[in-house]
Amino acid sequence: MTVETVVLDGSSLTRETLVAVARSGRRVELDPAKLDRVRRAADFLADKVSCGEPIYGVTTGFGSNADKLLGAHRQRDELPGGHPSQPDGTLLDELQHNLITTHAVCVGKPFSPEVVRAMLVIRINTLMRGHSGIRVETLEALTAMLNAGIVPVVPEKGSVGASGDLAPLSHLAIVLLGGGEAFYKGERLDGAEALRRAGLKPIRLSFKEGLALNNGTAQMLATGALALDALERLLDTADLAAAMTLDAFAGRGGALRPEVHALRPHPGQVDTAKRVRGLLEGSTLLDIPYHLVPRYKPWTAEAWQTPEDQALSFDIGWDWVPAGQRHGREAFYARFLPFKGGKKHQPQDAYCLRCMPQVHGAVRDAWAQACRVFDIELNAVTDNPLIFPDPDDEVFAEGKAAGRPRHIEDQVVSAGHFHGMPLALAMSYVKAAIPVLASISERRLNKLVDPATNDGLPAFLTGNEDGTDSGFMIVQYTAAALVNDLATRAHPASVYSVPTSANAEDHVSMGANEARQVLEMTEDLSHVLALELYTAAQALDYRNDMLNAARRLAAHGDWKALAAKIANAPREDHPHYAQFVREVQQLMAALAEVGDFHPGGAVRSAHDVLRKHISFMHRDRAMDRDVQTVCRLVQAGEFDQA
Repeated sequence: MTVETVVLDGSSLTRETLVAVARSGRRVELDPAKLDRVRRAADFLADKVSCGEPIYGVTTGFGSNADKLLGAHRQRDELPGGHPSQPDGTLLDELQHNLITTHAVCVGKPFSPEVVRAMLVIRINTLMRGHSGIRVETLEALTAMLNAGIVPVVPEKGSVGASGDLAPLSHLAIVLLGGGEAFYKGERLDGAEALRRAGLKPIRLSFKEGLALNNGTAQMLATGALALDALERLLDTADLAAAMTLDAFAGRGGALRPEVHALRPHPGQVDTAKRVRGLLEGSTLLDIPYHLVPRYKPWTAEAWQTPEDQALSFDIGWDWVPAGQRHGREAFYARFLPFKGGKKHQPQDAYCLRCMPQVHGAVRDAWAQACRVFDIELNAVTDNPLIFPDPDDEVFAEGKAAGRPRHIEDQVVSAGHFHGMPLALAMSYVKAAIPVLASISERRLNKLVDPATNDGLPAFLTGNEDGTDSGFMIVQYTAAALVNDLATRAHPASVYSVPTSANAEDHVSMGANEARQVLEMTEDLSHVLALELYTAAQALDYRNDMLNAARRLAAHGDWKALAAKIANAPREDHPHYAQFVREVQQLMAALAEVGDFHPGGAVRSAHDVLRKHISFMHRDRAMDRDVQTVCRLVQAGEFDQA
């Protein structure tokens, strides 16, 4: 099958396309129509250098060396007996070469291939804008390296996010020079050997090309864009997990209604409520009458009479509300029968369920704001200085009016587009949002396993009639540990600048750390959501089975069998016994007339996906493979179709 090629023109790169190239290995091409502007900028720069014009990073040193103008050769070459120290090029060439070789100093484990490929795509795309001075042949060599499947080894840590991602981008570029290391066909090799095996040759850098290759925001942009892509799917997974949990609780749907959210129309909140309503469409568990929901009771040999029900791992029960305890509640008991089962007699659920649109929606809004920033950056020029080879006359109108002649500084402009603060602050917003989404998920999970809060489900979602089972108790421990770990990493890196380059670069963004940490945090978030889905599926099975067992019991038409499930039934000689019998018969009729209980259609689909891989846990078993499996399913997007 032919893999579609992505054409890079410097102006139309999207996050979707970037992710496709990074993750699926799609090839890239340079838009021929836009290469002319790349060529014009390089030719303009060469012309100005030949005229002896002083240009930052081209004929001067970098950073704190910006006040040093480069000569024609090294001063020591003038000494008697001296030998040329750069026989293959000028000091200007050596400046660019040294910039790359001395700046490739990152440490830590290498970035994944998808991050590195994303960095390459971003760098190629921004250089296509024609404001960096790179030659067409150098840009083509960078593209050929990407298409050949060469993945430079880029250690994760070493960028302060201004001047751009200097160190990690130098690890990208050094392989072009035949240095550094790279992965090629799964093998880690010297950069020169990787080029040789791919049929490519090292290049020699010209004016400003080292600076064009390593002075930009590609690392933070690549890691952040991949993090946003992962988070987009996890936001949907979080909504799905919450919907399954709400069904498992036989919860209340009023807090999801559109007219409710029209009164506070934050976009993410409105969208989340709409999505969850859709996931729950068709549910017969949502807003179920209180009296129909039994509570869990431990299984006993005498609990059930039919062979079908004797195979169950639970018993069910209710409490009857005597007439003397209904004073002041007559209106309520006119709507609902006087039986207390699993659902508390209250019209609202806990915050982790009721406020889910507000919390999930706020995280969606944080994600959307970051997407807005990153979408701009994907097609921005982020190196320095910026080259304007063909300025409009209007650019110089003010200078002309004042009688000032045109200077090189008018067309080679030192600015600060390499500063990553726009990305850093956007990522800090997302960074704070991720633990919030994980935390509310863990609270729902905890509510499911706690018998004091799970509305009539068994403690830790296991029958445990023999006192030997822990059920899902420790699953919540893992979720709690992950939430704590996420919370401790939520501190924004962007608020703590450490000056560099002898204070020439006295304020930096730390955006590379910010984006890298967000990308790492998405994995732990996916694990928390996976654990909620795993737990909610177990709870949903219990709730569904308990409700349908009650329905089958009522369908037998034996009110005494149902009455045996009522904990505080009065004796036959009690004055309220006749009323009790009448109300039990009403409960039996109400249960018998309803159909099968089931969750919403999308929830049911997600439950089916999980149950294809993980069976219901009737009693304790090794859970490590279950946990690994559900985490893999979430990361692989297996629930996306639901």
